[in-house]
Amino acid sequence: MLKSVKTGLGLACVMAVMAGCSSTDTDDSAQQQMTQVQEPVVETPAQETAVPLDNVVYFDFDQSLLKPQTRDLLIQHADRLRGSAQNVRLEGHADELGTREYNLALGERRANAVRDFLVLQGVDAASLEVISYGEERPAQAGSSESARAMNRRVVIVK
Repeated sequence: MLKSVKTGLGLACVMAVMAGCSSTDTDDSAQQQMTQVQEPVVETPAQETAVPLDNVVYFDFDQSLLKPQTRDLLIQHADRLRGSAQNVRLEGHADELGTREYNLALGERRANAVRDFLVLQGVDAASLEVISYGEERPAQAGSSESARAMNRRVVIVK
């Protein structure tokens, strides 16, 4: 008999829960709360929350070849630029060694090397602008090797 009472109470509890779940609430505030809870979570684009990338690519003396660590950085830039409508300017620079004309050409070769790599990674070539400043806009003044190394660069300007 005790077993029958326990079974009856268990069934009564289950029925009460089911009856509570099947009823509809006509209160508008309760419906608004349900709507707010059921809205999907909107994720922000990766570009807005992503860690900023270094925007300077450095080169060796009298070279326009990309270094291996530079390629990794440019792949990350390409991932963010691919499919984007954003225009990017690639500013080529050189140190003060060499003639003005030679340094302008070297800066352009460096910027073109970065552009070509980004295009190979799927970035739209029309969104990339190449400009060379040669030795005209040094990042660091001075004639030391460390200053010259800082001036042999391409700056990615978004």
